[in-house]
Amino acid sequence: MDTKSQTSFQEKALELLVADADKIARLIRVQMDHLTMPQCPLYEEVLDTQMFGLSREIDFAAKLGLIDREKGKEILDSLEKELSVLHDAYTDK
Repeated sequence: MDTKSQTSFQEKALELLVADADKIARLIRVQMDHLTMPQCPLYEEVLDTQMFGLSREIDFAAKLGLIDREKGKEILDSLEKELSVLHDAYTDK
């Protein structure tokens, strides 16, 4: 595979991972906007499933050399910070 193709795949992989992370972030923001109980079993299950799925996508992309593991960690850390804000907002309410 030539360097141009590899770069294109890397950019596309990062774009897709960021898009998936944005979907999860929107889910978190909707929860924050409504301040519904973050301990709701359905919400927790959906969020846990989404986060796990994203972490597996990131791991797969990293194994293929499409993204740097550190970049993947940054994406997950960002979402975890948003989730922490949600829990703080709910507990402060």
